[in-house]
Amino acid sequence: MSRTADDARRAELLDRALDYVCRHGLADLSLRPLAKAIGSSPRVLLYYFGSKEELVIEIVRRGRARQRAMLAELKPANLSPRANARALWREWSKPEWEPLTRLSFEVYALALSDRSRFPGFLESSVNEWITALRGCSVTQATLLIAGFRGFLLDLLATHDRSRVNRAVERWLGMVCDD
Repeated sequence: MSRTADDARRAELLDRALDYVCRHGLADLSLRPLAKAIGSSPRVLLYYFGSKEELVIEIVRRGRARQRAMLAELKPANLSPRANARALWREWSKPEWEPLTRLSFEVYALALSDRSRFPGFLESSVNEWITALRGCSVTQATLLIAGFRGFLLDLLATHDRSRVNRAVERWLGMVCDD
C-alpha cells in the first residue's frame, strides 16, 4: 500500500519533530519554535496532529519505534546472558543514541508523575528490555535493566565512557553467567 502525499508529509514532520525534541527536550516545547525549526507552521502541525499533546504522544511513539528497530537489529543468536547484555550495552550506549536516550529518561520521569499522559510507556519500556535480554530470567533482566539505567544516566551526565564501560564490564561479571 503506497502512502499518500499527506501521509508522507506527516511522517516527515514527525521525524523532524522527534529530532528537534531529542535536541531540545519536551519541558519547554512550544509549537512556534518547533514548527519554524522543522520547516512548518503551528497551523500545519495542528492540522496533521490535532493538538500539541497529540503531537507529543506521536513524537514519543516514533522515538520508541526507533529504539525497537535498534533492538530488532541486534540478533544475538545463542549468546550467553552476559554476551547478550554486553551487546545491548555497546549498542545502547553509542553516542548516536544519546539524544534519544535523554528523551527517554525525560519521558520516563514525566510518565512517573502522570501515567495518563503517556499510557503504557512505563510498562512497555520495561517489557521491551526484558524481551531484549534473551536468556535471562525475569529477575536477572530486572537487575540488568536497573543497572543499565544507572550507567546510562552516569554516561549522559559525565560522558566518561571509559570509566562507565569498565564499571559495566565488572558489573556484568557479577550479575550474569557466561
